[in-house]
This record gives sequence, C-alpha cells and structure tokens, in this order.
Amino acid sequence: MVLAGPTAVGKGTVAACIREKHPDVWISVSATTRAPRPGEVDGVHYHFVDDAAFDAMIAADELLEWALVHGAHRSGTPRRPVEQTLASGRPVLLELDLQGAHQVRAAMPQALLVFLAPPSWEELVRRLVGRGTEDEPERRRRLRSAEDELAAAAEFDVTIVNRDVHQACQELVAWIRSPVDHPRPRP
Repeated sequence: MVLAGPTAVGKGTVAACIREKHPDVWISVSATTRAPRPGEVDGVHYHFVDDAAFDAMIAADELLEWALVHGAHRSGTPRRPVEQTLASGRPVLLELDLQGAHQVRAAMPQALLVFLAPPSWEELVRRLVGRGTEDEPERRRRLRSAEDELAAAAEFDVTIVNRDVHQACQELVAWIRSPVDHPRPRP
C-alpha cells in the first residue's frame, strides 16, 4: 500500500500513528538527500544520505522508486526491504510523494494507492506554516507543488481526508487489512 498526498497533509503523522498502534504493519524507511528535521533519527524516520550515496543506490538499482522532491532534494524507497517484507506476508506501507506513487504503480500494479487529502486548502496552509520547519521560500515552493498534488487525487484508488489523525489512521488500516483480492475502486 502506498500513502501519498500533498506536503503538510499529515502523511508522517498518520504513518507514526500506524507505527505506534499497529506494529504488525511494516512501514518503509526512505532514503533522502535532505537534512534531518528536528527530532528525526537516521534509520528510523529516513536514511539520510549524501548525493554520492544516493547516486550509487540508483546505479545499483537498489531503489524501488525515487524522485526529486519539491525541486530541492531526492528521496527514494530501498527495494530489498520492501520485497523481503512482502515475501514474508507482512503488510507493507510506503509513505511517498506523487512521483514515487506513480513509479510504484508501474513496478507493482497490485499496490493500492491511497491519497491523503486535507480537509481544505486553508487547513493545509495552516499545517505547513504551523509546523515551522521550512523558511518562507521553501513554504512557497511546497505550496506550489501541493496545488499540483491535490489535482492528482483522482489518479489514486482511494482518498482519505485527514480531518483527524486517529480516524485517518483507522481508515488506512482498514484498507491495509482488506482482502488482497478486494476490488479496488478506480477513478
């Protein structure tokens, strides 16, 4: 299962809720070239790597997907842990951006793509400004990207509106636990 949506919609917060309340769901840890935000731990929240290490991962085909994010840094999903976890039968959740979701759809057509949407544009802006982790130019860049990302919601199998983190977490877990052959809604 892939969870994607615009910046500041709460993907990380929903994933953290799942990590805490549903430890049987394995959540992939992406590699990224961006610097850690306050409180982020290497290997837990992301694998923080430099550009050379990321280039080497691409060259060795070690990434299931990767993308340039907000025109500023690259992030990608290490392939081997995802494949090993799926082979073990454990549910897998990938928290990705739109580009990554499209790449996973191409590589794994059976993946369910879930779009996490904000209740409103104003709430999305409030969340981005409120977290205080980006300067004004970065916030503007992320909001420009968010407009395009919101327009892509129809490309996903399911949309969950993140009005409340715990409710969004429960809705996502219900989809994760749905039978593999559950008919997937298509736009």
